Amino acid sequence: MRADFPDFRLGSVLATSFTGTLSERHGDAVERIPVPHRLVDWLAVYGLAVDSCTTAQLDLARELRESIHAAATAAAVQDALPAAAVHVINDRSTQGRAAAVLTPEGERQWRLRSASRVEDALSVIAADAISIISGERDGRLALCASPTCRAAFFDTSRSRTRRWCDMNTCGNREKKARFNANQRRSGC
Repeated sequence: MRADFPDFRLGSVLATSFTGTLSERHGDAVERIPVPHRLVDWLAVYGLAVDSCTTAQLDLARELRESIHAAATAAAVQDALPAAAVHVINDRSTQGRAAAVLTPEGERQWRLRSASRVEDALSVIAADAISIISGERDGRLALCASPTCRAAFFDTSRSRTRRWCDMNTCGNREKKARFNANQRRSGC
């Protein structure tokens, strides 16, 4: 990966990690896939290797990302899912050619065929979004407590009370800000 781009924020849930390719949505937004080859890099990290990506395919990916974010946000706050977002997620899910395979460890993994296209990888991401938004998987959708982030994330902690999309970024930043504010108030 190239050093002139912001690092990826990687998580264990494909769909919500994909929405994290645009972070700090309510602050100074950080676009982590600004160019087509950067999407190719991100997909490879998640085992969805494709040979190339066009600007039009990057636009499709960003449209899917924003649709997943809108639907996951609505689900997290128990609002109605936006019809346009549902349409995009369903459309991307049905347009790809990928197969679920079982690993020797007993886990499901997606396999793209040789000569896979970005659309094939997007179908896997859309299918993952469907599984978490529909409640098919064990966990709950939540929104990051950081006022500048508010990213949707999938909480699989035992208590289902996680507050931050990522403790190493949003959680630490918020805790540090709270600590500094308390220090200023106490005059230290």
